[in-house]
Amino acid sequence: MSRNYEMMYILRPDLLEDQVEAAINKYRDFLSEQGAENIQIQNRGKRRLAYPIKKHLDGIYVQMNYQADGNQVAPLERAMRLGEEVIRYLTIKLKDEPGMVSSETKVETKVETEVETEVETEVETETVATEIEA
Repeated sequence: MSRNYEMMYILRPDLLEDQVEAAINKYRDFLSEQGAENIQIQNRGKRRLAYPIKKHLDGIYVQMNYQADGNQVAPLERAMRLGEEVIRYLTIKLKDEPGMVSSETKVETKVETEVETEVETEVETETVATEIEA
């Protein structure tokens, strides 16, 4: 069963642009060889770290989203651990697409609920006013 994964990793800040591209392609190719699909990569650029990691104050952030069956995660993390260009990584398993609810759907549902509540309150108020008059 294929699941969605998101991995964020931080490369050393002293890498040149071509070295960064080589590292990104290295891990993309690794995932492709392992059987991952729909690999999407976003280079987030150089940013300040919240705290020093391996004596680095900055890092180059890269986000990678992909679909895999789960057997690719451990070998990829092992390759990153052994590589010298990655100073930190984190992989999370995303929820499956059918169960996910978009923010637009949540907003529409909330608005509909508020409108229904207002209508019910008005009906109850009219009913109570009618009972008091009678």
